[in-house]
Amino acid sequence: MATNPLRDAAQARLEELAVEYLALPDVDWGPMFGSTGLRVRGKVFAVAARAGGLLIKIPEAHADELAESGVAGRMVMGGRPRREWVLVPDEADDTTWSAQLDAAYTYVESIPPLLS
Repeated sequence: MATNPLRDAAQARLEELAVEYLALPDVDWGPMFGSTGLRVRGKVFAVAARAGGLLIKIPEAHADELAESGVAGRMVMGGRPRREWVLVPDEADDTTWSAQLDAAYTYVESIPPLLS
């Protein structure tokens, strides 16, 4: 498997910030977007992007705010921007990454689990 220095650096940074979340109930690592993402109850809320940066799932209104302020950009997949996914760039400081990681965890954790 080829290494990807940008994703590897973002993954290492995410792993450092993930320590406190991994101590919470139902939080673990799982596959997403060809990488390994941080998830709660099986739903990914953060993943290191291939091109570097932190992909997070947050409410659409929060995604709008981050995109408008320039803190993050919309994730585009298949030529379409995703409503609830944004990319926080590598250039953002750890305080920004931590705050947005917390917003993503809080949002995804609040989504009721599907009934089986």
